[in-house]
Amino acid sequence: MSQRTILVLGASGLIGRYVTDALRAQGLRVIGVARSLSPAHKMSTLDIELPILSLEVAALAHLLGEYAVDVVVNCLGVLQDGPGSDTNAVHRNLVARLLQAIGGSGRAIRLVHISIPGTAGEDRTAFATTKREAERMIAASGLPHAILRPGFVVAPSAYGGSAMLRALAAFPLDLPEKEMATPFQPVAVEDISATIAWLAARDIDDASVKAVNWDLMQVEPITMAGVIEQFRIAFGTAGWLRVAMPSFMLDLGAKGGDVASYLGWMPPMRSTAIAELRRGVSGDPSTWIAATGIAPKTLTEAMGRHPATIQDKWFARLFLVKALIFASLVAFWIVSGFIALFVSYRAAADILSAHGFSPALIDPINIGTSVMDMSIGGLIAFRRTAAVGLVSGILASLGYMLGAAILAPDLWIEPLGALVKTGPAIVLMLVALLMLDNR
Repeated sequence: MSQRTILVLGASGLIGRYVTDALRAQGLRVIGVARSLSPAHKMSTLDIELPILSLEVAALAHLLGEYAVDVVVNCLGVLQDGPGSDTNAVHRNLVARLLQAIGGSGRAIRLVHISIPGTAGEDRTAFATTKREAERMIAASGLPHAILRPGFVVAPSAYGGSAMLRALAAFPLDLPEKEMATPFQPVAVEDISATIAWLAARDIDDASVKAVNWDLMQVEPITMAGVIEQFRIAFGTAGWLRVAMPSFMLDLGAKGGDVASYLGWMPPMRSTAIAELRRGVSGDPSTWIAATGIAPKTLTEAMGRHPATIQDKWFARLFLVKALIFASLVAFWIVSGFIALFVSYRAAADILSAHGFSPALIDPINIGTSVMDMSIGGLIAFRRTAAVGLVSGILASLGYMLGAAILAPDLWIEPLGALVKTGPAIVLMLVALLMLDNR
């Protein structure tokens, strides 16, 4: 039998990236496709950037034929509607076009679709309902397919919800008691990859796997509290006293995450994430285990039996702090510019006048620097322009420090030390710049 070619859609995501690399390590020919790939993700000439969501049926069919694809693995997914994220477009419309492309390609192709656990009656969010609608379309297509419903995915890398749980484990903080008691069955990402490799090795005419729907997760029941506790054991924080946050704080955090999403950020704590968390993660993996012979790893096995590394600990500790850093920098620049322009305008003008500035320059300098400060805050607030805002903030701060040293050196020794405090602000902006990556 000739080597099969696997096309992975969403090769930059948590599951998609691992699956792409793991299958290649087994000697399989894997085409990794994503809307955008960072330099770290471009591990091969077969990693391709394509505007996958805008590809029509003909373009998708051409892609399948160009690379002689035998298996398509769809790992694409978005958590919540917002700027640049459309659950219906990703989960439903793309799948509909993909099914048409596979059906019209003239090739015998198996579709492996990554979905979510649960039943339609439990679906309450656009994320869940569109995922379930895609499942129904795939089942009705008559094409060879496997719908995989992984539980909480444990992987070497962390993103979104998996990153948030690590962060909770690193702090003496618990979710509300009700949320901690929800079922939360995990699955090792290695087991997902092994399942896809097993499916890829099956003949397309094998009736036993022509249309399967499997829950992928460990057998032993476990709650959210149990999952977080296992991370705490790895981080060495298991013995800490902890405080459970009230439910209203969780809801407030979700609303704040929703607002941040409209600025282009992708925080893990959003309304959909909390709704899905409260539903829990559970299923029946017995059919999957019986069919494949794969013995799913337990959470302890998936995480390994060794303590967390220092990079694991740093990431977990800084993950929640990242939002605080960016929010504080946005507030710092906008509020300082607002105060200088509307509250302390006269005092700022007097300082410039006292240091010999021409009256004709005082207003333009005062207004210009205030507007610049507020603009920097606005740039940092939006994910797309945050890097520009941070670099601008660093340069502006250095400019203020240098200008004061030349024109008004006495400001360096004023009682409140405003210019001295600019140095730590520059360092914080540098830290924010280094933490900007999401994946």
